[in-house]
Amino acid sequence: MPEVCRLTHIVGPLGSGKTRLAMRLADAIKGASFVGLDRLRDGAAAAKERLAADLQLESRVRHALAAIAAAGGNASDALIALLTALETEGPKVQVIDMLEGGLDAPTQEALICFLRRRRPSARPLIFLTRSSTILDVDAVGPDEAIILCPANHNPPMLVAPYRGAPGYEALTMCLATPDVRARTECIIATRCSG
Repeated sequence: MPEVCRLTHIVGPLGSGKTRLAMRLADAIKGASFVGLDRLRDGAAAAKERLAADLQLESRVRHALAAIAAAGGNASDALIALLTALETEGPKVQVIDMLEGGLDAPTQEALICFLRRRRPSARPLIFLTRSSTILDVDAVGPDEAIILCPANHNPPMLVAPYRGAPGYEALTMCLATPDVRARTECIIATRCSG
C-alpha cells in the first residue's frame, strides 16, 4: 500500500460517499481507526469520561487546547472530543468524519494550523471536510493530499491543489465557509428511487 500523506482531505457534495470511503479506508489501512461524529454526542461525554480516567491523555489534550486557544481558537465540547481522539495513543492512522464538526471559524483556522505544525513523526490523518477554512486550497502543502468524491458516484479521485487540475472546480464547489456550513449542516441528502 502506498504511504499515507500527513494530512489527507476527503471532499465531496452531500451523498457522494465520503463517509463510506472513509470507513473503508479505516478498515483497509493496517492500524487505522475511524473517529465518527458520535464523538459529539451528549456534550462529548465519552471524551470527558476518558480524560477523567487517563491523566496523561488529559495533559496532552490540555496542551493542545492551549495551543489552539493561543492561535485564536475557542474551547468547546466539540474541540475537546476531537482532541481527545487525536491525542489518543495507539492508532497508526486516524480517519475522521467531518473534522470541523461543531467548531466555529476561528477554531477551524487555529486547528488546521495546529495540525500542519505537528511534528513530522505524528501519525497521518485522513479527514472529511467541506470547510474552506479547513481546506484552504492555496495553503495545501506537499505532505497533503485531496481526494474528491464526485457527485455522480464516479470513483474518488486525487485532485491537485491548483486551478485547471482535473476535478479542481468540482472540489472548490463543495467547499464553503464555516458560516455557510453551519446554516446547511442539518440538510441531509437522499437518493430518489425511480
